[in-house]
Amino acid sequence: MKPHYKPIPSESKLFKVEFQKNTKEFYYPWHYHSELELAFILSGKGVRYVGNSIENFYEEELVLLGSNLPHTWNTTADQEQPVTAIVIYLKEEFFDKSWMQSIEFESIRNLAVSMNKGIKVDNGVVMALKQKFFNLLNASPFDKLMILLQILQDLAHNSAFRFLCEQEFTGDLNDTDKTRINAVYNYIQTHYQEQVSLADIASKLNMSEEYFSRYFSKTMKKPFFEFLNEYKINRACKLLIETDKQISEICYASGFESIPFFYRQFKKFKDCQPKTYRMNYQKVSLYQPV
Repeated sequence: MKPHYKPIPSESKLFKVEFQKNTKEFYYPWHYHSELELAFILSGKGVRYVGNSIENFYEEELVLLGSNLPHTWNTTADQEQPVTAIVIYLKEEFFDKSWMQSIEFESIRNLAVSMNKGIKVDNGVVMALKQKFFNLLNASPFDKLMILLQILQDLAHNSAFRFLCEQEFTGDLNDTDKTRINAVYNYIQTHYQEQVSLADIASKLNMSEEYFSRYFSKTMKKPFFEFLNEYKINRACKLLIETDKQISEICYASGFESIPFFYRQFKKFKDCQPKTYRMNYQKVSLYQPV
């Protein structure tokens, strides 16, 4: 399916709030839109792509996306429940100079600029804001605006977050680029457990190996094999969290052929060893706020 610009129709000229419920096998192509987006995932799990970032996603996560920042959420084959989310789209008019440029909104303007790199908000902050997101769904138009401004103000003064893209990643890609990158995503998801070569993926795009290597690095701001290994490590993280499999089993199930190389890549992307990652997650899950 060809990725494309996604229009966001809305009755309001400033923003749109919607509750989304998708099937167990949710997939939307790599896409972008001019609106800024706040995506609060209520249920579901899978893989999230934002710019050149690949990570697993789970329920009760909040991600902030800048204008024209390419993204998609894909559920995995073992998805057991629908993906539900509360999504807010901020239109260009929301930042109109006649009011949003006033000093009262300085922190929100700064937040909007930071969203160009993609922002993953820490879980504790998400839980504190959860009720406000639900309040948006049934509020009157005026009250929705007031609640939204409070959410944005809270997020603007929050330091518990991290950027998803190492550098600002723009959506200034033509349709051919988007089609190619989406094809790469699809190929990796299908073949990551196999020995993927540059020749394999380059042939799918009718490119030479050398040209594809240069093209991918320029477009995605990272080499292809770094991108591929990052995907595999996130698959490993999913298995560490959701199963009791031995680490050696997880290594091979994630597409790695060498345990020492798997450990080096895990350390590179997660800054810890697999056993530590699993233990840390188990500790956090015991103390989730209710």
